[in-house]
Amino acid sequence: MTEDYREDVCILIPTLNEGVTIGQLIEDFNTEGFGNIFVIDGNSSDDTQEIAKSMGARVVAQTGKGKGQAVQDALSMIDDPYVIMIDGDGTYLAKDVHSMLEPLETGRADHVIGNRFADFDAGAFTKLNLIGNKMLNKFFSIIYRKNLVDILSGYRGFTNQAIRELELHETGFEIESEIAVDSMKKEHRVEVVPIAYRPRPDEGDTKLNPLTDGFGIGSTIYKMAKFHNPMFYFGIIGAILTLCGILLGIYVVSEWMIGITHIPMTILTALLIISGIQMFIFGMLSDLVVSLHRETMRTLRRQQR
Repeated sequence: MTEDYREDVCILIPTLNEGVTIGQLIEDFNTEGFGNIFVIDGNSSDDTQEIAKSMGARVVAQTGKGKGQAVQDALSMIDDPYVIMIDGDGTYLAKDVHSMLEPLETGRADHVIGNRFADFDAGAFTKLNLIGNKMLNKFFSIIYRKNLVDILSGYRGFTNQAIRELELHETGFEIESEIAVDSMKKEHRVEVVPIAYRPRPDEGDTKLNPLTDGFGIGSTIYKMAKFHNPMFYFGIIGAILTLCGILLGIYVVSEWMIGITHIPMTILTALLIISGIQMFIFGMLSDLVVSLHRETMRTLRRQQR
């Protein structure tokens, strides 16, 4: 390790069977002047841990399973002023670390997201992954009223203060979306910077299932909306109930007009519509409570800082 290494920056690399790429990634960061490498490993069955240790990295086996659990474990062990988190699969470039750090070091941002869409090679995304990413980002921007461009990026930067404020619970691939949502909730200054994104090496297998993991990520974004944008959360439920009531009501009325009466369906129609309206009311009341809570927490954070 040379004297030129940046010791105030921890390079965090969550891994699971990344023996093909982890060595080169650590070497690339060393070349860029970063020797404080922390590999949090998901109990790989290949030689990931051995390679990382031989390259001088600190290696810790995570508790439990899943990328989210690995990230939670690692962040609780880090005290460095700045943390750069990067996937260990060789799709991100170490040289982009300087762009990731600049907003943190100048005090412009608490959390930096690397935007993969700014410069990606052919084959880096499958068509399904690209469409899914775009849809989830649009879904996020609608709910949280902020376009972070690439909320599922695996290349991120944090200040130590931002890490201490994050409250994370997801254990799987939903962790990136949870970090983005919680950053919005904590009113962190988030900056998006362009990075390169390369195809995964042929020898490396992806752990992400576009359909099941995509659905899980979308569900996480929606579930967390009740704490950030409850009008949207309850409004969706209310709209579904009301629409079902209206459609059922149309059927009941059309049957009544030809002399057929459906009393149970009539009652159900009324209940669906009333329940839908109640959901909208719950949403408005919850939105008021969340706004008051947000203002209170904003005041407390100002005092603490």
